[in-house]
Amino acid sequence: MSEPSARESLAARTGALEFDGATIVLADDHPVVRRGLRLVLEEAGFEIVAEAGDVGATLRKVRGYKPNVLVLDLNMPGGSSLEAIPRLREASPSTAIVVLTMDAEPAYAREALRSGASAYVLKEAADTELERAVHGALSGHRYLNPRLGARVAAEPEIPSGLPDELSDREREVLHLLALGYTNSQIAHELFLSVRTIEAHRSHIQHKTGRISRADLLTDSQDGDGGVMLGGDGIVGNDRTT
Repeated sequence: MSEPSARESLAARTGALEFDGATIVLADDHPVVRRGLRLVLEEAGFEIVAEAGDVGATLRKVRGYKPNVLVLDLNMPGGSSLEAIPRLREASPSTAIVVLTMDAEPAYAREALRSGASAYVLKEAADTELERAVHGALSGHRYLNPRLGARVAAEPEIPSGLPDELSDREREVLHLLALGYTNSQIAHELFLSVRTIEAHRSHIQHKTGRISRADLLTDSQDGDGGVMLGGDGIVGNDRTT
C-alpha cells in the first residue's frame, strides 16, 4: 500500500476533502503573486472564481460572487484593506476572510482578527500554511501563523487612552495612520496638503511623547474614535519617520 500524500494526510486530520470545489476570490495587487496563489489553491482542489488587484475591486468581486473564502492582501491600492474587512464581511457575511500578507506585526494580526478575518498567514509561509488556513476558515476555525501567534501572546495589549490636548484634526490623522494610510493618502482623504499632514504628525509625536512613527501602535479604537498607543510599530505600510 502506498504512503498517503501530504494533502491526503492533511485531509485525514481536518476533513478537508469535503471542501473540494469551495470557491475563492484572490485579492492581491501583484499579478505574479496571484498566479502563484492560484496554482497552490487549485492544486488543493479549490475553485478560483475571481481575482482583484485593489480594495474597490475586491469589494465588488466579493459582493458579486459571494465566495466561500476571500484571500486578502493587506497592502493594496484603493485604501486600507484592514479597514475594509468589516465592509467585506457586510458585503458577504458567509465569506471567510484569510489575510495573506508580508506584515508580521502583532498589531496587524490582532486588528485583522478583531475586524472579522478568520486567518492571518504570512506570505513567506504561504506554500505550507495557506491551504491549512483556508481549510480552517471553511471549518469555522481561526488560524494564525505560529511564529506570529507566539509574538501576539508575548506582547499584551496596551490600555487605551490619548492625551486630551490632541485636536480633533490630529485625532483624525492619527486614526488614518493607524489604519494603514500613507501621508499622501491622508492628505487626499482630508483635503489637505502632504506638508500639513507631516506637521500634524509632528505635533502628535510631540504631544504623545512618541519620538518616531515606529513608536505609534494601534491595537483598537475606543468609543470616541480615539486610537490606542504604545508598543514598537504601527499598523500601516508607510514606515518612514
